[in-house]
Amino acid sequence: MSQGITVQPGQIIERILTLELVRVTERAAVASARLRGRGNEKAADQAAVDAMRRELNKLPIDGTVVIGEGERDEAPMLFIGEKVGNKQGPKVDIAVDPLEGTTLCAKDMPGSIAVMAMAEAGTLLAAPDVYMHKIAVGPGYPAGVVDLDASPEENIHNLAKAKGVKPNEITALVLDRPRHADLIAAIRKTGAGIRLISDGDVAGVIFTTKPAETGIDIYLGIGAAPEGVLAAGALRCIGGQMQGRLILDTEEKRSRALQMGVTDPNKKYDVTDLARGDVIVAATGVTDGGLLKGVHFGKDVITTETVVYRSATGTVRRIYGEHRELSKFHLD
Repeated sequence: MSQGITVQPGQIIERILTLELVRVTERAAVASARLRGRGNEKAADQAAVDAMRRELNKLPIDGTVVIGEGERDEAPMLFIGEKVGNKQGPKVDIAVDPLEGTTLCAKDMPGSIAVMAMAEAGTLLAAPDVYMHKIAVGPGYPAGVVDLDASPEENIHNLAKAKGVKPNEITALVLDRPRHADLIAAIRKTGAGIRLISDGDVAGVIFTTKPAETGIDIYLGIGAAPEGVLAAGALRCIGGQMQGRLILDTEEKRSRALQMGVTDPNKKYDVTDLARGDVIVAATGVTDGGLLKGVHFGKDVITTETVVYRSATGTVRRIYGEHRELSKFHLD
């Protein structure tokens, strides 16, 4: 930079910060993995939050958390609006889920990850901590093949037609929640299969991008809005379609959303509304799962697996880490 080299903001994020993001999610993953199977969701989440925040504040960025652990009064750290980084770099939006699948980690069940996204300032939807209706499919389909406002039956039939298969050859992924009883019944009415998951819908949306490997063709249902933005960031990098609509069913939620810039409470967001511009997403496995291997503790080495997505180039990098300087994972 000081030598007269002109670098676009997206290139700055790519060249300097991609590996730095990996270090952030690795630290969070290792911190929470130490508490796997202990039955304490809160402690595992707090360990991930502490580790992620420490690493973020070392980065050469002027960052603002737009998706975090909640609003300021609910989250002492990594709250929405918190400033992170050492202010010696580009202005960026930060979206974090230090431990997606806290229950999975606490029970040592598959699929828990530490995940974050970074994008140029003003390009990630600053979503309040509410629920969101979501629908997502992977790449290779015509635009509009599925739609949030269509019925589950219509979406399954349209997707099957576009894929060139019968509806009973489609598999949907749905969070296992009582609120999805009618949705599950409607999907099953088409003959399609359903994979139910207890937690982890960022990974669930990503599963749709590789149906030949994961067996998942479509994601449907209601999940947390912050995870929706993170998932959209990943889809922007890999390809695919996603729509979401915030569930602002009380005046208090609508007021909070308005304060964060959401002027249309009924807006249907597509993937580029949720995550625009140059987005990088990093996720490190905490427990072994379909997306990533979890943290493994050896006598003299800790191993991690991380996947990094970048929208500008459509690049997906898998990084297997063997960490022998174990002191770096200790509290500073």
